[in-house]
Amino acid sequence: MTFAVAIFAVTLAAIATEKVDRTKAALVGAMLVVLTQTIDQEQAIEAVDFNTIGLLAGMMLMVRITEPTGAYTWLAIRAGQLSRGRPLAVVFALATTTAVLSAFLDNLTTVLLVVPMTFLLADALDIDPIPLVIIEIVASNVGGTATLIGDPPNILIAGATDLSFAEFVVNLAPIAALTFAVVTTLLYLAFRRRLQVAPAARRRVMALDAERAIEDRDELRRTVPVLVVSILVFFIHKPLHLEPATVALSGATVMLLVSRQPLERALGGIEWPTLFFFLGLFVLVGALEETGAIGEVADAIAQATGGDRVAELLGVLWAAAIGSALVDNIPFTAAMIPVVEQLQQGGEDDGLWWALALGACFGGNATLIAAAANVAAAGLAARAGRPISFLAFLRVGLPVTLVSLVLATGYVMVRYA
Repeated sequence: MTFAVAIFAVTLAAIATEKVDRTKAALVGAMLVVLTQTIDQEQAIEAVDFNTIGLLAGMMLMVRITEPTGAYTWLAIRAGQLSRGRPLAVVFALATTTAVLSAFLDNLTTVLLVVPMTFLLADALDIDPIPLVIIEIVASNVGGTATLIGDPPNILIAGATDLSFAEFVVNLAPIAALTFAVVTTLLYLAFRRRLQVAPAARRRVMALDAERAIEDRDELRRTVPVLVVSILVFFIHKPLHLEPATVALSGATVMLLVSRQPLERALGGIEWPTLFFFLGLFVLVGALEETGAIGEVADAIAQATGGDRVAELLGVLWAAAIGSALVDNIPFTAAMIPVVEQLQQGGEDDGLWWALALGACFGGNATLIAAAANVAAAGLAARAGRPISFLAFLRVGLPVTLVSLVLATGYVMVRYA
């Protein structure tokens, strides 16, 4: 147990410091626990949730195939034009676009699509793009909270439970929508002096031709309907007795059949490092489970809460948020899932799962390293010559996270306590 905990802690520290690539860190940690037989090979294979891996791969593939059509660029331009260059409208148009796309694609993919377009719009409006990028990071994490596929912690939770896509929407979308409205308004008020738009700049953005963003209309007609149908099927996958991974991989397969893109090019769009990161992570968490470390944590939380229902809910919510703020919310959620399973003690109540999802997703806004979407957006900003420092984001992310958690606390107490 001591060795498993030590390897997991060192892996998390390596991920948090960003001195070692997170995929390399996870794979090295997994290798060590298997080679030392802390967990045997059969247990390691059983620990990998292939439903989660399949869901991620399918969604990555569908987004990669539809991206060259220009549909996402068109959407971002239209969001800016519908705002007519007014700062408040620009903020809410971009934030809403980001939140909605994050809910139905995933927040990491969304920031990779939206942030580059944001720099184009900011140049046209002659304003500082960094406030907009920070707002989009926050919106991506909050919007991703609303659905099963929006944020990796939710994907992990879905893989460990029998919770459906619709159940995620019913339980998380209301508080995600409220939190989005509150924090986006607060962020606009905080940044409004840096978002003043001159009349000439407004005319420039209105002059952008959104239709020219569509690069391949034939491919658009072939592939985007498949993406839309796949998203709709997510809502009814449980009555159809289909796993989310089956829906995503089926949609990706149909898209490969109808698309004219070369197979190698499409498969090259899958983020293989992310998938291998998950593989290593599952093995590490499996070692914690098999050695009894997870049981020790669950017992500690149970003793600290005294079996009190409210204390358990809020303990999971805030512990997930704090842990996710310190390290990437993906590994922390993976470590917390067995804890929640043990706290449930076979119960049917799902309140603890929603507390975990809210804590992990909202905690992802606290620091630049708390969520993969944050790191990706910061990398895009740096490549554009406008880096976002850790402390600059912390000054915004920490207050946003505290506000979000206060709202989540009230929601959890009213609905699940």
